[in-house]
Amino acid sequence: MNKAKHLISNAFMAFVDQVLPPRCVLTGQKVEAQGMLAPEAWAALNFIARPFCARCGSPFAYEIANDPAPTFAGMGDTVVCVGCLNRPPPYRTARAALKYDDSSRRLILAFKHGDKTHMAAAFAPWLSRAGREMLAEADMLIPVPLHRWRLLARRYNQSAILCDALSKATGIPTFTLALRRIRPTPSQGYLSASERHENVRKAFAVDPPFEDRLRNRSVVLVDDVYTTGATVRECAKTLLAAGALRVDVLTLARTAKEI
Repeated sequence: MNKAKHLISNAFMAFVDQVLPPRCVLTGQKVEAQGMLAPEAWAALNFIARPFCARCGSPFAYEIANDPAPTFAGMGDTVVCVGCLNRPPPYRTARAALKYDDSSRRLILAFKHGDKTHMAAAFAPWLSRAGREMLAEADMLIPVPLHRWRLLARRYNQSAILCDALSKATGIPTFTLALRRIRPTPSQGYLSASERHENVRKAFAVDPPFEDRLRNRSVVLVDDVYTTGATVRECAKTLLAAGALRVDVLTLARTAKEI
């Protein structure tokens, strides 16, 4: 039965591709499959690579002599940015696949607001590569939640869709409803860093039915973009207070002033 459904699904998608050929969301060029990018669009993306801060993942603008690869054991032996030294985040580490710039912004906005949810399948390998260390130790994936009113307006949570795609790629279970946004918060877009932190303070809670599953578990928190880190910090604090062993953060992109 499942094999028959799979064949029917493949046949349907092949028919759709014939009627509506898949196109790159950035250039409009025809591509081989939904979610793929044209070569020039791919070349314009800036993937984050070492060296970067061992805690928050913010890239350094220069090579660091004899810098050991960031690891989770012996964090004191790795290079940490000034921001993390002055204000250590509650999460263990944060990693992102892309720098958030003009090219990645167009990609993410198409995914987030343009109903291009099929693109998550293409993003999953990028996330897997960026977060390979944390994913190797993860017990569960949890998306940053939307408040129910925003979810109704948007119709889907882009972070939950990323989680589902990553779960299929890695086999790590995702718990979409474990973390809730318990009060609506204004958009963070035009707020300062301090205003963002205040905006999301006490905005999240762990749903009681998931507390036992969360206790002493390693969690990877998934979101689309890391900006100031205000939202993921608050989510991480909430998960740790509920009994999570540790929380790591994995995002598709991050704003990064190279340091």
